[in-house]
Amino acid sequence: MLTSLRYLAGTAGASGFGSRATAEDATAACSDLRHITAIITGATSGIGAETARVLAKRGARLVLPARSLKAAAEARARLLAECPAAAGDVVVMPLDLSSLASVRRFAARFLALGLPLNLLINNAGKFADRFALSDDGVEMTFATNYLGHFLLTKLLMEKMAETAAATGVEGRIVNVSSTIHSWFAGDDAVGYIDAVTRRKIPYDPTRAYALSKLANVLHTRALADRLKEMKANVTANCVHPGIVRTRLIRERDGLVTNTVFFLASKLLKTIPQYFADCNEASPSRLGSNADEAAKLWRFSDEVAAEEKEESVHAGSFRLQVQSSNADRGLAFA
Repeated sequence: MLTSLRYLAGTAGASGFGSRATAEDATAACSDLRHITAIITGATSGIGAETARVLAKRGARLVLPARSLKAAAEARARLLAECPAAAGDVVVMPLDLSSLASVRRFAARFLALGLPLNLLINNAGKFADRFALSDDGVEMTFATNYLGHFLLTKLLMEKMAETAAATGVEGRIVNVSSTIHSWFAGDDAVGYIDAVTRRKIPYDPTRAYALSKLANVLHTRALADRLKEMKANVTANCVHPGIVRTRLIRERDGLVTNTVFFLASKLLKTIPQYFADCNEASPSRLGSNADEAAKLWRFSDEVAAEEKEESVHAGSFRLQVQSSNADRGLAFA
């Protein structure tokens, strides 16, 4: 109850920020970010777009991956309208996070540009109201919100470690999750995604979304351990940005949905390295489970393994691999 009251009042926490703090407030102390290169997924709208706007305003070089190059170009145009000086520092590249092949192509193209990488913000997400499989045969919400980001991060970790070592500037990986991760009931995240994919249990869109957000939390925990093993000057953090009306829930509008999301934002609590309103917060019991984090990492490694010509086996189900046509193109300033 105290947490809810603090949220409603916008009371500042230990960090000096509260629920009413904005991105501009949080970056006020680091107004010159011209030495920073950032990749932000999901930057064409909502939270990602605002993050991109403020970082551009502070001078950071931005790489904006998007499934739709048209939407990304429009987002770039909006950024340049407000920050004309950023004209040469906003790169637009194709990326469909639900396709592992697309993620690999994006990473290869980015690395070929020879740019440094200080900041990776894994923000893109979707809420799939109906059951669907990705090109790789993975449930679509899990594939987009978690698995694509898992592979993207893995492919860019070395570049981030190299950039941090060369510049002396700490790198940061930010996974955008949600307090809704605690809605996932059960002790076996991997078993659940396997069962859903094989249609052994009915598809529940809310539970599938909660699982993808739990996976973001567990990914962050396991990622922090691997960065430590690498002795990389890179941190991994997981954040709950608050319940924000974005395009993510545009297809779920209605009295029930609005009420549930409103109450969730006030009543649910949000791990080490998990932040809500710029303050450390606690995850769910399962989100704090190191064994479950390690298990999910191993599972994800198998699923995201280099594709074979026709198919691969991952976990206990078969993934049909198809090529994606969503990212044929490249545009940048």
